Amino acid sequence: MKSLPVLFFAPVLFAADADSGNEWPEKMRKITPRGYVCPRASGPVIIDGKADDAAWAAAPWTDDFVDIEGDAKPKPFLRTRAKMLWDDEYFYVTADMEEPHVWGTLTKHDSVIFYDPDFEVFIDPDGDSHEYYEFEMNALNTGWDLFLPKPYKNGGKADDSWEIPGLKTAVHVRGTLNNPADKDDGWSVEIAIPWKVLAAKANRPAPAKEGDQWRVGFSRVEWLIQTVNGKYEKIPGKPEHNWIWSAQGVVDMHRPERWGYVQFSKDASVPLVPDFSAPARNVLHDVYYAQRAFRKMNGKWAKSLGELGAKIGQEAGDVSFKVTDGGWEASVSITTPGGARRVSINHESRVQEERK
Repeated sequence: MKSLPVLFFAPVLFAADADSGNEWPEKMRKITPRGYVCPRASGPVIIDGKADDAAWAAAPWTDDFVDIEGDAKPKPFLRTRAKMLWDDEYFYVTADMEEPHVWGTLTKHDSVIFYDPDFEVFIDPDGDSHEYYEFEMNALNTGWDLFLPKPYKNGGKADDSWEIPGLKTAVHVRGTLNNPADKDDGWSVEIAIPWKVLAAKANRPAPAKEGDQWRVGFSRVEWLIQTVNGKYEKIPGKPEHNWIWSAQGVVDMHRPERWGYVQFSKDASVPLVPDFSAPARNVLHDVYYAQRAFRKMNGKWAKSLGELGAKIGQEAGDVSFKVTDGGWEASVSITTPGGARRVSINHESRVQEERK
């Protein structure tokens, strides 16, 4: 693969960390998203929350979840991990969560589920950071399904009216729900999402084809609680914990560029193919976040990399920049084992990749 330039920005434009207002801190840029080879189900999957069907035995567990900010924060004090499967009808997800006190309050569909402890799934089929799906559920098996045309940071508004016809979900509690009088072991979920629903905005084949990779994120929200009058209550003033499969680097799940890679394969022994465009995507996000900082300071987009304050390495020709009717676009040409490609990003953070 062709080497890529490293962009350096003036400190006034590109702060050192998230606490000083930087939206693309170095700790976020350095994160390599996790990957998972999702095997094809060898038999039926019964959605009962237990994930004890024979088909699940062939699916490996993901790495344990970490704090959403990654190594910058302590490791979660409760274990969370997930598995995935697929067949011609569904994309399956199961997750297991250690929890000594399983609780939930929300029973109305499309409630803001993360006000309870929850498990969340994010799916960006074509990896362009736009047109992605979100699903959340709590221990009462109450769900919230959303469609995002673009991330919130780009003015995206969640479509709560979006539904998942044919969705199957179930919860299994290892203990007693909403009972502070005893100690529980945890809870697990099973989710079956129909491909025909995901196909609507996938911009690629669904069901996935052998070897296809989709960007997927998982999150668990955990609240610190106390017992008051025999009931669980959140401790006032204490923020929630966000534990996720593949670290984001910032407290924001709506950064699809850092979600994990799920490769759909016949079995889990197939090697995970690396994303050969990842270095180019990092360089392009350097430009994107620097542009956001420039606009915040100047009330307009920079019209060139020079005006942006970027100092590019020796291969300056690798990064192309142009002004568009709506804003701007930056692109990088790369060579991959599959041939030459052009990777681009625009002012709304949409990433596109095309063969040259």
